[in-house]
Amino acid sequence: MSADLKSVIEAAWEDRDAINTGTQGAVREAVDETINRLDAGTLRVASREADGTWVTHQWAKQAILLSFRLNANQLVEAPPPGPYWDKVPSKFTGWDAARFEAAGFRACLAASSAAGRSSPRARC
Repeated sequence: MSADLKSVIEAAWEDRDAINTGTQGAVREAVDETINRLDAGTLRVASREADGTWVTHQWAKQAILLSFRLNANQLVEAPPPGPYWDKVPSKFTGWDAARFEAAGFRACLAASSAAGRSSPRARC
């Protein structure tokens, strides 16, 4: 599946001037799925190979940048000093105690107000 995402993202990147908030279909779906995988930690922008070298997955970086073209700014409710006007919702929007418990990490006010969706696990 990553190969399919990669090919859609790379093609969209080449035609990025045509990508906007009205874009629907395969491009939006591929970007959303890539962001979801980054958020879940099943995909990384860079990964360490078995031989110890690091590989940057340019297409994942491109998906992040395309997401800024696909999504309009919106009001993001957050504790003070929020709210914010941004294209990236808080990583923890909609989380309940069970979700935090399952995630297995501690998040404090400073981390939750600064961590956006797809960011690595915020810790304090």
